Amino acid sequence: MQMFDLSGRVAIVTGGNGGLGLAMATGLAQAGAELALIGRDAAKGAQAVAALREVGHQAEFHRADVTDQAAVTDAVGAVAGAAGRLDILVNNAGQALRKLPQEYSLEDWHRVIDTNLTSAFLMCNAAYPHMKASGGGSIINIASILARLAAPFSAVYSASKGGLVQFTRGLATAWATDGIRCNAILPGWIETELTEGARAQVAGLDETVRGRTPAGRWGRPEDLAGPAVFLASDAAAYVTGTTLLVDGGFSIRS
Repeated sequence: MQMFDLSGRVAIVTGGNGGLGLAMATGLAQAGAELALIGRDAAKGAQAVAALREVGHQAEFHRADVTDQAAVTDAVGAVAGAAGRLDILVNNAGQALRKLPQEYSLEDWHRVIDTNLTSAFLMCNAAYPHMKASGGGSIINIASILARLAAPFSAVYSASKGGLVQFTRGLATAWATDGIRCNAILPGWIETELTEGARAQVAGLDETVRGRTPAGRWGRPEDLAGPAVFLASDAAAYVTGTTLLVDGGFSIRS
């Protein structure tokens, strides 16, 4: 449908070279967007771009540490400069450490907070002038159901994702007059390399997720593609400051 058409729009996806990021990037590309993936792993990035181009999508990779302000400014500037515009930003870069709060060092704290929250701040601020010049845009921050729920080994991760939700709401109020919409997606338990490790370390996790989720299964990365396209497109033209749960109903079960 035309309202979901992203043809002619330029999208940046951080952490877009695998997992949820690549699935969302693929969805945006299928809707017509021109893609720029940003991450630290150049080999993985090149592989993702090659896969996207092989099926006819426009994509490129920029190697950058999204917690480094200068690197972020340069990468975003390079994308917007080459394309002449910037319309969509998906902040997907993320980090999790499965430790109890008392086991965290200050270095651990900064590693999680900087990757999950500070990077979004840097990316959004770098993208803002380019989106404003383009007449507006859509920012999609990837948080987590753990922004709302709690678990012993996720206190710091939950803090970073809860902060990201509130940051998203603040941006929505600040940048609405510039035509920039800001929303957050809260994925539930999705089958990724990250959760594969969790299943190996946490006894009974697989059974718990399947048993509590009304859908009866773990999510798949491609389950995030549609929500990302919706929030990026004109179909969501009057949607800003919201959080969209994509968890198969996990969080509504008592």
